[in-house]
Amino acid sequence: MNILVTGANGQLGNEMRIVSRNSTDNYIFTDVNQVEGVQTTFLDITDLEAIRAMVKEQKIEAIVNCAAWTNVDACETDPKLAALAVKLNADAPENLALAMKEVDGWLVQISTDYVFGREPYNVPCSPDQKGTPTGVYGLTKLHGEQKIMASGCKYVIIRTAWLYSEFGKNFCKTMLNLTATKPQLRVVFDQCGTPTYALDLANAILTILQNPQTGVFHYSNEGVTSWYDFTCMIARIAGNNACDIQPCYSSEFPSPVKRPAYSVLDKKTIKDTFGVKVPYWVDSLEICINNIKNR
Repeated sequence: MNILVTGANGQLGNEMRIVSRNSTDNYIFTDVNQVEGVQTTFLDITDLEAIRAMVKEQKIEAIVNCAAWTNVDACETDPKLAALAVKLNADAPENLALAMKEVDGWLVQISTDYVFGREPYNVPCSPDQKGTPTGVYGLTKLHGEQKIMASGCKYVIIRTAWLYSEFGKNFCKTMLNLTATKPQLRVVFDQCGTPTYALDLANAILTILQNPQTGVFHYSNEGVTSWYDFTCMIARIAGNNACDIQPCYSSEFPSPVKRPAYSVLDKKTIKDTFGVKVPYWVDSLEICINNIKNR
């Protein structure tokens, strides 16, 4: 199968590069951002004709869309960036879906736990749960899902959460640095979810592409934690024991957008449908931190 990956120089895209080495499929990695020393084909996914041309030229049978606008706070405060979020998170996935519909191909769309959050709950979010986003980012990602479904293409929508990896900027790498350099940190403890190691998600995507089934699915690592506990575990694994990490309320760090207080994802459907194995979040965190140290 010829598989096109968008956003290939981001966290998940880079992990897709790694896991694709174990696949017999042919992968084409694309991005608008070029990185020196990394082979990347330029593709603007806001340009439908450019997508169609590449799909035709490369005989693409599936697209994995790892591209998105993810600056959550900026979307709320800057109208131009909010418009960019609409373009990348809602309109671009529709372009990809239309291109795949024309060749009877598959679209694997990466979505987010931010499609939830307005309603209070304390049980894992199911894939068929109604989206209740609290900000521009979550709303545009939900609209992207809806446009894909309306296109009539064959799709796999995977919502994930708290993504981290060895690549780019993410919570894990930030806290590795802060717990190593700051005498004290205050981290919110009233937002709960599950971290997701992007390498684990990439492996799940490879499994799904072997026998794709249309639907909406959830993937994060197993378990539940808060941002505070996540930070404490990062420091413990890294040996950054000198930093005094203290819990605090979200209200002590005002934000332009209300983040979901509980966004644990129910993964039963993805496990039952594809036989995907989901590692425990602490085990995956240890692997990632060791990989970062060894790079």
